[in-house]
Amino acid sequence: MSGAVDTTTTAAVGARAVPGDAVPPGGALRALLPALAVHRAMMARTCAAAVLEQGSLVALVTLAAHTVGTAVIEGRAPSAGPVVALVALVVVRVLTTWREMDLSHDLAYRVLATLRVRIFDGLARGAPARVAGRRSGDLAATAMADVEALEFFYAHTTAQILATVVVFGGSSVVLTGVGPWLTAVVAAVAALLAAAPFAEARARAERGARTRAATARLSADTVEAVDGLRELLAFGRLADRRRSLAERGRQVGAAQRAEAVRESVAAGVRDVLIVLAILGVVVAAAQSVAAGRSHGAWAPAAMALALSVLGLVAESARSFGQAVSLRAAAARVRTAVEAPAMAPPPTVPRPLPPGPLGLRLSGVTFDYGGEPVLKGVDLTVSAGETLALVGVSGAGKSTCAHLMARFWDPSAGAVLLLPAEGDPVDVRDVDDAELRRAVALVGQEAPLFHGTLAENLRLGAPEADDELLAATARLCGVDRVAPMDAPVGERGATLSGGQRARVALARALAVRPRVLVLDESTAHLDNTSDAQVAAALRGEDRATVVIAHRPATIRRADRVAVLEAGRVVEQGTWDELARRPDSALTRVLTRGPSPA
Repeated sequence: MSGAVDTTTTAAVGARAVPGDAVPPGGALRALLPALAVHRAMMARTCAAAVLEQGSLVALVTLAAHTVGTAVIEGRAPSAGPVVALVALVVVRVLTTWREMDLSHDLAYRVLATLRVRIFDGLARGAPARVAGRRSGDLAATAMADVEALEFFYAHTTAQILATVVVFGGSSVVLTGVGPWLTAVVAAVAALLAAAPFAEARARAERGARTRAATARLSADTVEAVDGLRELLAFGRLADRRRSLAERGRQVGAAQRAEAVRESVAAGVRDVLIVLAILGVVVAAAQSVAAGRSHGAWAPAAMALALSVLGLVAESARSFGQAVSLRAAAARVRTAVEAPAMAPPPTVPRPLPPGPLGLRLSGVTFDYGGEPVLKGVDLTVSAGETLALVGVSGAGKSTCAHLMARFWDPSAGAVLLLPAEGDPVDVRDVDDAELRRAVALVGQEAPLFHGTLAENLRLGAPEADDELLAATARLCGVDRVAPMDAPVGERGATLSGGQRARVALARALAVRPRVLVLDESTAHLDNTSDAQVAAALRGEDRATVVIAHRPATIRRADRVAVLEAGRVVEQGTWDELARRPDSALTRVLTRGPSPA
């Protein structure tokens, strides 16, 4: 896509993104809770295990304190009953702790696996609009680091908080039986502990947002540095980039330290509150014993009960506070998961008739959120015809290509497929899978994937047999690039630009499309190779649109259409347009890039 369009697209995409340092919406975490609904049974088992794990701890500590207190007061060894109960509680505690950890992490990783798929689906629904202009490291941070950060929320927050509420309720009943004042003291401190994360929720969210933004910037810069390592070495800028990455690392460290310091302060406050509560419980329990309202052994038992249950409340408050810090990650994940489709699927798909297809842009207008890039474009390509679409950079050629492939939908007008018989079919009415088989787009920078040459050729046609693959490879000259089982490297790093162009074209032809759109895809080929590829593409009923600047490529087309300022200003054969002294084609070739 031309630079002008890219800039507009990037701005439009950026306007929808969650700002890195801004406070994310308060419902960011709540919006991720429905992901647990798919795993209701496992969530119930996790909560039950958490209740048993926390309840056994409180019971163990309380019974131990009561048993020791009884033994001291009565001057005799504990009876067999309490000892057996203590041993049983230890066993239950061990087993339920293991079970709760196993279930909670199993649940969390299942949810994260689902979220990663949903993020990919969200990016796919919005591609290329939401991907254009975004750095690959930033996308990777959302797909991987942000999702991974939410593991804490799903594994250590939801079930644990619910279990703490249940255990606290049961402990309060026991404390009330010993003395109402004990419950009042514990409940007051528990309320303060629970309210603390809410009181500083905004500050926590701000600190978490800064950390996530700094991490995303570091990830993006690192990926960019690795991708551009050869260029950095060639221009002697490796030391500058190293210093830049070190500064990004310091920013991440500073953001993380700020979070850690505030968390340490919050932990200290929680500890002070618990100590004050224990002092209050000791005073209340002593008065209850002195007044003869309870047995002396209940004084240490009440203190142990209060300490253990408030410890659980404090731990849940800490977990919730940390979860609040993840709101920025949750907001980024939520934005990706809930991204609306730029080209929504049809309610009732309309099947394409068999046979050759033509293509028509009918009154197409399109914009990226600002000034229209295309303004009422009318253009028809018949089956078996090759149309060269030319224009200066920023005229709207690549936008036309993306609309033909339905990466976006036009703001007005329609993109129609023209069967040999019957009515035209709007691409918006065609199922996406069928449309991808009918219309193939090959861009100038069509990326290859890590794997063999054959695996890359089968990307769009995994069912293609070896014979079809070999024929397609010969057609595009790919058989001279490398053996079919040869690895091409990440993004085709082992191949030249011209070789990658041949592979990308062969990959599209393996699908056997009925409409082929080439967006500067032969720009990396020399004139001889370009002519060979053009000759290989002739002789079929396929409608072909070629976006090019090279005169030799344009001359071979059956017809030429010239775009200026988002409008088709001229159409005709090369000979017809070249003879005109004031031809728009001449202006484009004069202003455009020099031939390769």
